Amino acid sequence: MEIILLERIEKLGSIGDVVTVKDGYARNFLLPNKKALRANEANRKVFEANRERLEAENAARRREAEKAGEKVDGAEVTLIRASSNSGQLYGSVNVRDIAEGLKAQGHDINKSQIVLERPIKTIGMFDVRVALHPEVHVTVKANVARSDDEAELQRQGIDVIGQMAEEQRGESEGFTEAFDPNAEPGELPPAETEGEDTADA
Repeated sequence: MEIILLERIEKLGSIGDVVTVKDGYARNFLLPNKKALRANEANRKVFEANRERLEAENAARRREAEKAGEKVDGAEVTLIRASSNSGQLYGSVNVRDIAEGLKAQGHDINKSQIVLERPIKTIGMFDVRVALHPEVHVTVKANVARSDDEAELQRQGIDVIGQMAEEQRGESEGFTEAFDPNAEPGELPPAETEGEDTADA
């Protein structure tokens, strides 16, 4: 379906562009949300008659978004979650969790503005994009940890998952015995046999 964009849409175009999209995308999202008009002669005339007003409204919304962006850009949301020893979460962190965390800090962000490629499934620090306006994006941090102490370590740049892996390796190494590759099967290490030799003399 051919449509006329009423605002800039990422990967599609800017205000006034006539683009072709899948019918379902137009009918279910763009048209009902007033982000586009069907590209027919009547709508083209309506758009051209209103172009200046639409562009002015868009510029005003962009300025507001830029102002809001200054406050929220770089904000950090700490999310305490249970995880396995390897750092895999039991469940995941999604856009709603991040939006609620930002709201709790006084930022007016809704979940449709959070751009998350996929849910977060491990502990760690993650950069999350927030689309305040089609032309204004900022980045916030999601600090996903098992405790406030761990969150603080991650804030300082410490790799908590890496540390856990090191500790696990250390524990398993504690149970291994010194191994002499040249020893015959059943032969005792040299330190233990020296005392026996002197006793026989």
